[in-house]
Amino acid sequence: MNFNAFKMDGLGNDFLIIDNRKQKVYLNEKQIQKLSNRENGIGFDQLIYIEKEGIDLRIKYFNSDGKFADACGNGNRCVAKILMDEIKSDNISFYVGDKLHDAKLISEKIISINMGNVTYDLSKIPVSNGVNKNPIKIKVDEFNDEGYLINIGNPHIIFLTDISDQDLKKIGPKIEKHDFFPKGINVTFVNLSKNNVRIKTWERGAGNTLCCGTAACATGHLLIQKKLSNNPVKINFPLGFIEIKKNLEEIVMTGPVSDVEKINVKI
Repeated sequence: MNFNAFKMDGLGNDFLIIDNRKQKVYLNEKQIQKLSNRENGIGFDQLIYIEKEGIDLRIKYFNSDGKFADACGNGNRCVAKILMDEIKSDNISFYVGDKLHDAKLISEKIISINMGNVTYDLSKIPVSNGVNKNPIKIKVDEFNDEGYLINIGNPHIIFLTDISDQDLKKIGPKIEKHDFFPKGINVTFVNLSKNNVRIKTWERGAGNTLCCGTAACATGHLLIQKKLSNNPVKINFPLGFIEIKKNLEEIVMTGPVSDVEKINVKI
């Protein structure tokens, strides 16, 4: 099978993007896993489908493990850039699930997009029956700390403490698949120093990535809500930063995207 696609990234969080308005390509779990492999595939964190239902543009995400993903902040910005370039406009709107996202071009490679509301409601994470507090204490190996549970289209647990990259790879997957979280969870650790915020995230279904946009949104909302940072706040990653602004309960994310690379894929 041959098909056309785009390759893009947001601060190193990279995507294979398939426009199904012009072709019909649907990959199964094994095909996604094969293509996402960085050693013998194309290599990417998430697969994105652009689709049209009636007059609506709809975006669907799958993680590198082949499982459906509810949301992706960096992916939203990359898709927005492709669609803006196509119609030669500085604005575009599309749906991810039941959320309508409005995106705006700030400069050539900077996109601002509303990410909708966040919730701390435990039923929206979701959690197992024994969990009735937020934040919740998590103990894994030698790690023992409180984490805040937040959903911004996908579920996150945010720890206001930093850990090493080595510990992230060890502890992250154990918390992701903890019994408290029947559908898994994204795991973020925050280094907060004088409004200089750096985060590390173990993504559900994708593992250790260079940048997670929804983790930035969830972290930003939490820090602003707790008055631990300014509004807006810059969330730093190895390759740059994302700005998070809280408007009432809605989050607006602004950050960079890469060039759009057109590729042909054979599988």
